[in-house]
Amino acid sequence: MASFSFGAGNARKLLTIPLYALGRLATALIPRARDEWAFGCGVGIADGALEMWNAAAADRHKAVWLVGSAAHAAQARALGIPAVGKHSMRGFWRTARARVVVVTHGFGDVNRYAVSGAFVVQLWHGIPLKRIGIDSAETTRLPSALSGLPGAAMAQAVLSFMYRRATARIDLIPAASHSVRGRLESAFSLRDSAVPVTGEPRVDVLSRGTPSQRRERAIARIESIVGAVGGARLVLYAPTWRDGEVDPAVPTREDWQRIHAVLEQRDAILLVRSHPLGAGDYTPSFSTSRVRSLGADMVVDITPLLSGLDALITDYSSLAYDASLVPVATLFFAPDLEEYEGRRGFYGRYRDVAGDNWATTWVEAAAQLDALLSDAAERDRRVALAQKLSERVHLYDDGRNTERVYRAILAAVRLTPSATDKSPKGTR
Repeated sequence: MASFSFGAGNARKLLTIPLYALGRLATALIPRARDEWAFGCGVGIADGALEMWNAAAADRHKAVWLVGSAAHAAQARALGIPAVGKHSMRGFWRTARARVVVVTHGFGDVNRYAVSGAFVVQLWHGIPLKRIGIDSAETTRLPSALSGLPGAAMAQAVLSFMYRRATARIDLIPAASHSVRGRLESAFSLRDSAVPVTGEPRVDVLSRGTPSQRRERAIARIESIVGAVGGARLVLYAPTWRDGEVDPAVPTREDWQRIHAVLEQRDAILLVRSHPLGAGDYTPSFSTSRVRSLGADMVVDITPLLSGLDALITDYSSLAYDASLVPVATLFFAPDLEEYEGRRGFYGRYRDVAGDNWATTWVEAAAQLDALLSDAAERDRRVALAQKLSERVHLYDDGRNTERVYRAILAAVRLTPSATDKSPKGTR
């Protein structure tokens, strides 16, 4: 089942208000080092944070990765990255001492109580299609059990205040393009200067080397995880998160039979990656090698593997934007569009991304997948749509996004009075 929902997370946040206050006091007294970095990522040692780590490590900055589990600690050891537990006293100290704090999901990627006073780099984890941050009421939603109680409105107001105060601490969040920049400024209530258009470090891997080199590397990595695929075409199904609710698109037995028939006839393999925080059983009701799991427990960062795909099936996931850089022919499957849009909302219209013929059932999705895999003209049409989408949301495709963000960080820190030898303590 899902491990997180906004409601449950917000309830915990209200209970820890005293810890935030103590952390704010402590960071006002603890001097920040002139050149020390702290990194964290909600899904492990991956994503844009790992790209930025490599850039900082190459320049020999003193840095540490904050981890929240034994599995993430093991990932760090395997990569030779020094790590400390983010919930430990040492994790608090290293976060409180860091001049630069780099996160991808939220302040909880590091020690959330020790962030105040650092230069905070929020790399985020995808171009938003659904509304995020203060643009979505979901962000400050209370658990349903508390929403009707006396004082719920006050608690909601406190959460909103806390969220806005927290996002105000973000000093830099890179945007993939000017259109995406507007979404981030709105979602996090940030000034223009905090959102430079540099491209996202997390997608540099989709632009480095030649297309054939990227595809070969991706397929080799996929095979190391799910087993040999031979010459079969690879289709990824990746639904987005529904705030802890079960995915309404989990196939029935009849759906699986229909999907399997297409995969058999077109010599394809379906790689299933439900959202890391999602819920739903995607195991077919019969034994088959045509459907294989590629969950977050098997591969932390799916982005490098996108170059090995022949098709992507998704609903409202930012993967559609990432895959457009390859470009991958994408099929949109939105079984609960009206409900989802009413609850979360989108930046712009869904049809501006998905076109006018998205599937709403697996009957339709299987038929569209069959057409995509059997008709070269249909495949080329969807690839061309992906290319057009990429041109709209990605200003850069040169594999140097990390370099641009890294330079922006260095320039900003060096211009800050606290970065001088006379005043080692970070201030705003």
